[in-house]
Amino acid sequence: MNESLSLFGLLAVTPLELISFVLSVTTVWLNIRQNHWAWLFAILSSATYGVVFFGAKLYGDMALQGVFITVSFWGWYQWLRGNHGSALGVSSLSMRGRVLAGVAWAVGFVVLAWFLRTFTDTDVPHADAFLTAGSLVGQALLSRKKIENWHVWIIVDVLYVALYVHKGLMLTAVLYGMFVAMAFAGLRAWQGSSAAPDEAVVWK
Repeated sequence: MNESLSLFGLLAVTPLELISFVLSVTTVWLNIRQNHWAWLFAILSSATYGVVFFGAKLYGDMALQGVFITVSFWGWYQWLRGNHGSALGVSSLSMRGRVLAGVAWAVGFVVLAWFLRTFTDTDVPHADAFLTAGSLVGQALLSRKKIENWHVWIIVDVLYVALYVHKGLMLTAVLYGMFVAMAFAGLRAWQGSSAAPDEAVVWK
C-alpha cells in the first residue's frame, strides 16, 4: 500500500492515499447533505489517513485522525439524538461561542506547537499545530451542527493545500483544494436551514 502509482500520468500517489481521498470526498459530500452516514465515512477516512500522515511525519495530523475517530462517534450520536433525544438541527454560534472557539484554537495551537517541537522530528511544527488545532475546533462545531464549522474548514483547508504540497502529498493537496470548494457549498446549503444562536449547548 506504500508503493506509488501514477494517477492519470500526473500525480504519484499510494493506493492508501487514493482510498483515503475517495472516503474523504464522500464524507464531506454527505456532510453537506446533512446525512448522518457521513460519520461512518469520517471514521474510515480518518483511520486510513492516520497511516498516510504517519509516513509523511505529520504527527499532529496523524494524532488528529485518532481524535476525529473518537469525536465522530459523538458527532454521529449528536446528529441523531443531540436535540433532547431528537435529530439535531443546524444553528449558529452566539458571539460568546465564537470567542470561545477562537480561544480554544489559539490555546490548542500553543500547546500542540510546543509538543511537536519538543517530542517529534517534524519539520513543520507550527503549521501542523495551527491546522490541527483548527481542525479540532471545526470538528467540534460540525458535531453540534454549527454553521460556523464551514468558516473554520475554509480557512484550514486553504492552508492545508500549501502544507500538503510542501510534504509531497499531491493527491491530498488536490483533495483539500476540493474541500475548499465543498466547504463554500456546505456553507451555502446550511445557511438555508440555520436557526438562531443556541444558548443552551456546547460552544454557546
